[in-house]
This record gives sequence, C-alpha cells and structure tokens, in this order.
Amino acid sequence: MSERNTKQPRISLAAKILIGMALGVLVGLFFGELVAPVTVVGEAFIMLLQMAVLPYVLLSLIASIGALEARQMARLAVRAGAVMVVLWILTLIVVVLMPLTFPNWQSASFFSSTLVEERPPFDFLALYIPTNPFRALSDNVVPAVVVFSIALGVALSRASNREAVIATLGPLVEALGSITNFVVRLAPVGVFALVAGLAGTMRPEDLKRLEVFLWSYGVMALLLSLWILPGLVTALTPLTYRQVIRESKDALVTAFATGNLFVVLPILAERSKRMLSELTPEGDEAVDVIVPTSFSFPSSGKLLTLSFVLFAGWFSGFEVSLSQYPLFVMAGTFSFFGSTVTAIPFMLDLMQIPADLLKLFLPIDNIITNRFGVLLAAVFILALALLGTGAATNLLTFKLRRLARYAVVTIGLAALAVGGLRFGLGLMEHEYTRDRELVRMYVSRSPVPAQLYRGSVPEPPPNDPAMSRLENIRARGFIRVGYLRDHLPFAFINERAELVGFDVEIAHNLAGDLGVSLEFVLVEEHNVPGHLQRGDIDILMTGTAVTLDAVGQVGFTVPYQDETLAFMVRDHRRSEFTDLEALRRAESLRVGIVRDRYYRTRVQELLPNAEIVTLATPRAFFRETVEGLDALAYTAEAGSAWSVIYPEFAVAVPRPVPLRIPIAYVVPLGDQEFLNFLNTWIALKKMDGTFESAFRYWIMGRGVDETRAPRWSVARDVLGWLD
Repeated sequence: MSERNTKQPRISLAAKILIGMALGVLVGLFFGELVAPVTVVGEAFIMLLQMAVLPYVLLSLIASIGALEARQMARLAVRAGAVMVVLWILTLIVVVLMPLTFPNWQSASFFSSTLVEERPPFDFLALYIPTNPFRALSDNVVPAVVVFSIALGVALSRASNREAVIATLGPLVEALGSITNFVVRLAPVGVFALVAGLAGTMRPEDLKRLEVFLWSYGVMALLLSLWILPGLVTALTPLTYRQVIRESKDALVTAFATGNLFVVLPILAERSKRMLSELTPEGDEAVDVIVPTSFSFPSSGKLLTLSFVLFAGWFSGFEVSLSQYPLFVMAGTFSFFGSTVTAIPFMLDLMQIPADLLKLFLPIDNIITNRFGVLLAAVFILALALLGTGAATNLLTFKLRRLARYAVVTIGLAALAVGGLRFGLGLMEHEYTRDRELVRMYVSRSPVPAQLYRGSVPEPPPNDPAMSRLENIRARGFIRVGYLRDHLPFAFINERAELVGFDVEIAHNLAGDLGVSLEFVLVEEHNVPGHLQRGDIDILMTGTAVTLDAVGQVGFTVPYQDETLAFMVRDHRRSEFTDLEALRRAESLRVGIVRDRYYRTRVQELLPNAEIVTLATPRAFFRETVEGLDALAYTAEAGSAWSVIYPEFAVAVPRPVPLRIPIAYVVPLGDQEFLNFLNTWIALKKMDGTFESAFRYWIMGRGVDETRAPRWSVARDVLGWLD
C-alpha cells in the first residue's frame, strides 16, 4: 500500500484574523447589545499584547544604541530623521488635500464653549523628560521611556565593559519578542471579541453625521498605506512592492484589527530585519533603534487625524482659511507629539472651531478611523525602518526613472482619489436643516399657561397700592413679562407660533415657582423704563446687557450669565477678525452695533480706527440693508444662533478675548423687595441646574436628552427572540 504525502493548505495568520473580524461583525449584528460583554475577552487580548512591549522598547533601545559607535549613532540620527521628515511631508500634503474631497454643503452650528475657552499650553517637557523613569514605565509614558532609554544607551556605548551588559540584554530582548509572537497567535479570538462588541453597540445615526469624514479619511489612509509609503520604499531600495507587502501583511492586519500600534512593534522590527538581511549585514542594529524610537514621534497615522480639524471646520461653517494653513500644519505636527485626545481639542481651539463633533468623533475614532490610522502608522514605522536603515547603510538608490514613475503613479492615484470622493460624496443626499431645528424648539420643561401680546401694549393690570409687586402678582394670578424682538435665542417665535427661547423658558420656571400664569408683552427697547414704571410689565426677560447708561433708569438683577464680545462676519472673512491686535491696526473698517452708548464706546476703544454704525436690529446687518459693513459687534453666544438662521455668516472671537458682557433681567427702578426676591431666586436656580440646562438646550442647541431605544439586531427586530 503506497502512502501519499498530502499537504493540507495552511491558513495564514492574517487570513485567520480577517475571518475573526467577519464572524465578529455577523455575531454583533445578530445579537446586538447583548454581545457587549464579549469585549472583555478582546480587552484581555490587548492587555496581554501590551504586557511585554514597553520592556521590549526599553531593553532593545539600550542594547542597540549601546552597541553603536558615536559616528554610527550620529549618522543614523541624521539620516533616519531626514527620512521621517520626508514621510511627514507626504502625509501633510494628503491632509491639506482632504478639504477638496468635501462636497459644497451649507453649514452652521450652535454655540460651543470652544469658541471662548482658553486652553492651557501643551506640556512637552512633562511628556519627554522623565523625572522619574520608573513612574514613566508604570504610567506607560512611552516618549519619556524612549528618552531615558536613549540616554542610558548612549552612556552605555561609552562604558569600558559594555560588551558584557549587551550580551546579557540580548537574550532578554529575544525572550520578550517570543512572548509577543505567542500572544499574536491568539489574535483571531481577540479580534473576534473586539469586533463583535463594536458591531453590536455601534449606532448608524452616529456614523451618519461623520459619513463624509469617514469616507475621505478611509480612502486617503489606504492610499498612503497601500501605495504612497510602501511605493517610496520600492522606488528607493532594491525591495519590490510585492515583497514589502508580503513580509509585513501579518503585522499590518493585526494592527488594523486590534487598533493598537504598540503591540506590533516587535513584529514590525522582525519583518524589517528579515527584508534587510538580504541586502545588508548592518540592518539589525539600525532597525532595533529606529522602530522603538519612532513610536515617540508623530506617525503618518497620527498626522492624518489632523484632517478631522479641517472636516469639523467645514461641517460647522468655520472652515480653515488658506492663510491659516501654515499655522495649522506647524502647530498640528508638534501637537501630535502628544496624544490624539489632547491634540485634536487643542487644534480645534487654536483654529477657533466649535468642538460639537468631538464627543462623537472620539468613540467613532476608537471604532473605525483609529484602525485605519493604526494601519497607516504601522506602514509608516515599516517604511521608516527600511528607508532609515537604507540611508544609514548607503543602501538607497536615486534612479530618475523609478522616481519619475513613482511620482506619476502617486499623482494619478491622488487625483483619482480626490476626484472620486468629491464626485461620490457630492451625490449624497444633504439638506441644510439647522435653521429648521432652531424654529422647531419649544419649551418642554413644565410650561405654565401663557398669553402672548405681539401688537399694542395692554393696559397695566389692576394692582393694590397697599401691596408689594410680588404680592400683587400672586393676587392677580399672573406675571407680565416684557420681551424684545430680534433677540435670538433668548426670545423668538417658533414654527408653532409660540414664544420660546432661553429667557422664555426661565420665565415659565419663575411663574411656576410663584404659582401663577404668564403674559408675554412685546415692547420696544427704548420704551422699557416707562413700561416698567407704569406697570405695563413686571419684568423684562430678554438677554439684556447690564450697562452704566441704564443703571439710573431701571434696576438690574444679579447677572445670570456672562457673554463674550465677538464679531459676526461673512464665512470667508472669519480669520481676519480673530486677532485683536491686527484689528486695532486695521484701517477703513465699518462695524455695526446694536448695543447702547456704553458698548459703542467700548467697541470704539477696542477698534480705534473703525467707523462704528448703530443698527436698530441685527437683521439690518444680515440682510445688508445698511451697505458697506464689514462686521457686526455682537456676542458669541447669541451670534451663533443668528448664524444658524443665516449660515453664510460666522462668529469670530478675537484673541485675547477683549470683553465679557454681563446679562441680567430688568425690573422697575427702586423696587428693592422684588429685586431681592429675584436675586435669591436666580441664585437658587443656578444651584439646581435650571440655568445650565436651559443654556445647553437654547444656546448650545443640544436639546433634551432622550432615552435611546436598544440597538437594532436580527435577534430582536427580525426574529423577535428578545423583548
């Protein structure tokens, strides 16, 4: 009987990981949120991978640098550093091309505190200088660990008996690499658990808002990962494109599936050494220095995330202008020496872009974009290791024909990607709806019965002179509240023809606490003191600024909030009005203002060369009934609501912030008892969160939190197995 040797085809690790991902998606969609606990298995897998990596970085850097001569170290640092800068430049070119893929949609946003907040400066020293190396190790501060390792490695290279130490460290580095390789074999199970949990809990509505960014980011990340960076390697070294991809695919797929770059550093180092072993005997030491060190510098994966800042500006109507791009590129590159979580808020603040999308971006980044970013970062480190080692060992070749072919293919693919995305995303259905969202808002928190007078002012209600105003209000059963026209978002008419707004909701709260109903009366601002003294209205509640000019005519409650002086400008001119010192020097500016003489004087002091034009209503600026105005001096909080109605205009907050404006309610002059009651009531409502809740709803446009229904799943919504 003859025996035949039959070889069973082996499934590669990359294929097993992809199968695990596919099964995870299917299980997540089938069971929905019930599968969320499975993510514990995936998290355990990530922790096992991380277990040996930081010790590997520490020991491999010390051993590799300690084995180098001073001349070798200098040459490696200069040449690998030059390669890194080239890779950064290629990535940043792709970043600045990203806005070309965004469709021409109209956009605007409600107020965001990002517009007015001052963020603390980024602390580079704490990130890179390890005052306590052991604490840096325990806190996983990788840049500080790398700096300590480099310093110790350089010191070791000058020691007299370094060979004995290096010989001891070598087996330890090899053992740590073996631990990582063993854990990587568990990747299909760990990836299945991670993907199943994400697929079961991720909501389609969260993805829809970021759909344009997800498409653009994904395509550009793949362009960099699959051609621009590996293509540059093949253009400058004897390695072929197929060889680079074949040798690195396991590491790249693992990086993409786990969303964790740190855990594949040893694999990337091993694959780089394997490819270089056929070309130069000096590659191992250089790779062992470049791969761990590169983790402490911004990778292409990190830098591409800068495109989210450009997307957020486009989405919210605060686009980054061409004049801001040099600052954007320089500050963005240096900010990513830290983490994405700190860099993105910093850049949004620097570019004065509302951070509304940030809370949605962070979970989506963990689910989707982070995986493309980690894939790109892994390719970046691979390319840096191969090209940096090639530069240090004189392995790079500059052949004009190969470089020209690489450039032509790269430009062609980039043009195809940008043009295809622009065309495809332009076909997506989109309609500007923010203005409708504003007029659909309504008072939802325990409104009391209310009557609205929008025509002539009614006669004063009957009052007993022997009683205080507060007693008369309770006796007659209603409080009469005056409001002003064109005071978004404090008081306006919604699509139901109801009076709504921030101060209208507060008025409902006040009436509810007094146990009375409401009467709202439209009044003209210049007639307010007379209306209050005659008793036509009891109080004016419409976002009124406290001014010295009005102090002798009316009484003001304690301010219930402060607002920030800003300028309303055409979208394309926003960057012109963000630098206060430049505005002071500007000539021939015409600025509109709807405030009284006090604020007119303050704005004139801020802009000594500008012509200040008084307007009866902000609509005169937006509808351009007064010609030649460059800007409208307004507040950032209220101006954001106007930009929702007129999305071609934007809010520009000059830095440093020049002026804070206190906002209060207006009462009759001399009515101290009523004023004391209101001041106490305002203090209590600030403490119980009433004002904060109204601010979030009416000023920030966040609406009322609603209980979310369970995520759709096959088991629940198709088969009906679950309630």
